[in-house]
Amino acid sequence: MTVWSRRTKTAQWILAGAAALCTGVAFGHGTAGAPASDGSRIIEFPDTATHETLVVDLHTHSVFSDGHVWPSIRIGEALRDGLDAMAVTEHLEWQPHRADIPHPDRNRSYSDARDAANGSQLIVIPGSEITRAAPAGHMNAIFISDANALFKVEEAPADASDAVAYYQVANQWPAAEAVKAASSQGAFVFWNHPYYTRIYKNAIARMTDFHSALIRAGHLHGIEVANGNTYSEEALQMALDHDLTILGVSDVHNLIDWDYQPAAGGHRPVTLVFTKERSAQAIKDALFAQRTVVWFKNLLIGRNDQLTPLLDASLEVADARYRPDLEIVRLTLKNSSSARLMLRNTTDYTFLDHPDLLEVPAHGTTQVTVRPQQVVAELSLEFEVVNALTAPKVHPRWRRTVQIADVPGTEATQ
Repeated sequence: MTVWSRRTKTAQWILAGAAALCTGVAFGHGTAGAPASDGSRIIEFPDTATHETLVVDLHTHSVFSDGHVWPSIRIGEALRDGLDAMAVTEHLEWQPHRADIPHPDRNRSYSDARDAANGSQLIVIPGSEITRAAPAGHMNAIFISDANALFKVEEAPADASDAVAYYQVANQWPAAEAVKAASSQGAFVFWNHPYYTRIYKNAIARMTDFHSALIRAGHLHGIEVANGNTYSEEALQMALDHDLTILGVSDVHNLIDWDYQPAAGGHRPVTLVFTKERSAQAIKDALFAQRTVVWFKNLLIGRNDQLTPLLDASLEVADARYRPDLEIVRLTLKNSSSARLMLRNTTDYTFLDHPDLLEVPAHGTTQVTVRPQQVVAELSLEFEVVNALTAPKVHPRWRRTVQIADVPGTEATQ
């Protein structure tokens, strides 16, 4: 499927999903009241040569823990953003709304979100957040079968509505046991914001003995390098050093529109997952295989073997020809992704109408005039992709050899 037909298809899914929301049937607690998207906020990246590219957000919250909206609102937001999959990952232990929503079944948030997504193409993934103080910190477990098995409260506090007292009691069960329980369900477990300032005062992510032990045991599989409005170079390096899947998430508690302002051109952080097909199982397989790239504040972050195919699929030379009666070449660079691609020329060629740094807009084109210094039939282009990282401060290169039309002196131009 080409990116343009895929983009049209995505818009159709969003409109269909919005229509389902407006019926009032999909939600057990009424409609979300969200208007249909005009498509301008859709997050979309092209399929690579070997995989489908799915856009997912694996860390969000609702009123069933410390979020401020019902799970159905999260579904409405995901449809408007064109997500392929998402998870509502409630804190198991931190339950600040216990006085109002004393839900004994921790699967309730997932079931409500799943029901709200009926009639749409959105894949809703079951998950929960295991919440502890240092050194364990916070970890998400997704693709679980029963959230209730991931927390244990031996004796609830006398005041059942006291969220702080409940959290303290729930924290007595070792975090390693909670992670082990998730792993027994075949869960994919990842370390949330390992630079969280409420736990790590200097905001520097560092590997701990606790997490090292989980990795060795095969119980910790990924790490957030981008969370909300924050990014950590140290977390990215930890992912590379310890063979962890690279993830970016919104961790949204309020409204996506409030926190990320898509109407003003912003976007939630997402993980691009490269799958064999569009299914929950394929997403799970790809996460375990580390086939991901993060999109955070227009920055693409991923391992080279995942990021390079994505850039190859996203960027192309749509046209290259000599300008009439001149020995300079007009190129049209076409971008099929939602990211604005920032390119730095690393060749000896100079441009007539651009400096060495140029931008190709999201789902748009940029024309560049190249001065090759002599008449040639092809150009070897190379750009450093400035808004992409394969390691801290390391930018990938995009290369292409381009055949030029209308070469002066050839039969076609005489």
